[in-house]
Amino acid sequence: MTDVPAVVPAKPDTSGRSQWWDVWDQFKTHKGALFGAAVFLFIVLAVTIGPLLWPLEPTYIDIRSRNIGPSMAHPFGTDQLGRDILARMMAGGQVSIAVGLTAMLISVVLGAFIGVVAGFFRRLDGFLMGLTNLFLALPLLPLLLVMVMLFRETLARSFGPEMGTFILIVSAIGITSWMQTARIVRGEVLALKEREFVLAARSIGTPSRRMIIRHILPNVLSPIMVSATLGIATAIITESALSFLGLGFPPDFPTWGRLLFDAIDYLQQYPERVFWPGLAISLTVLSVNYIGDGLRDALDPRIRGR
Repeated sequence: MTDVPAVVPAKPDTSGRSQWWDVWDQFKTHKGALFGAAVFLFIVLAVTIGPLLWPLEPTYIDIRSRNIGPSMAHPFGTDQLGRDILARMMAGGQVSIAVGLTAMLISVVLGAFIGVVAGFFRRLDGFLMGLTNLFLALPLLPLLLVMVMLFRETLARSFGPEMGTFILIVSAIGITSWMQTARIVRGEVLALKEREFVLAARSIGTPSRRMIIRHILPNVLSPIMVSATLGIATAIITESALSFLGLGFPPDFPTWGRLLFDAIDYLQQYPERVFWPGLAISLTVLSVNYIGDGLRDALDPRIRGR
């Protein structure tokens, strides 16, 4: 009898695949990142779709139902004015996540711009890194408190109490949290400037703007995206701290930090009022941090494909 040669299954052709499919394949291997993405997606859907399905308004006051514990009508109970805590949790989540995303966008854009300019243009490196070190040396929480005290009334008169406070808080957080992104991006750009493809582009007279857009920015996307995910967590914690200190949004405008602040006076009688917003903040920050870890591994070409 003649031996029948074993059939070796052909490897799938991945030559035409986008690089983002490889990133997704690596991201899926990180169980913590998948768990974090699922939890964060659940929280986002709960605070966006939940208010459309829940019949009670977060600002509706029912004095006869005040300080009620968890029940079928009020799963999270009611506060001292009879407002439904579940409705206020969902409304507060919308504000807290919106603050986190907007402040992250400001800080990442500002940090990436300063990092790319400092790393690519040597004559600006000293000044921009000196400015970065100056901001790193500033006590951020007292600086945020000063900014809130100085500009809150002006912005409230111009845009209204809620929108003015939102603009103030996201701007203050974004302006005071770009430094780490700038330093990381600058280091990546300094290394990229010595790579062969950048030197080749420079040798044929490619303008600096085109080199930055076509060669530098695509290759520093990995640290920028990781900084972006971690920036969401930092912004949410900072906004919660400001609201907890009573310097955030108005009292009738719920955020998770404001709910914590309002619950402090009733901590001994109704400890669950502190538990729910604290749990929401912790789960959001933890899930975003896990997503950042997964993106860091997935976007690193030295790890991808292992």
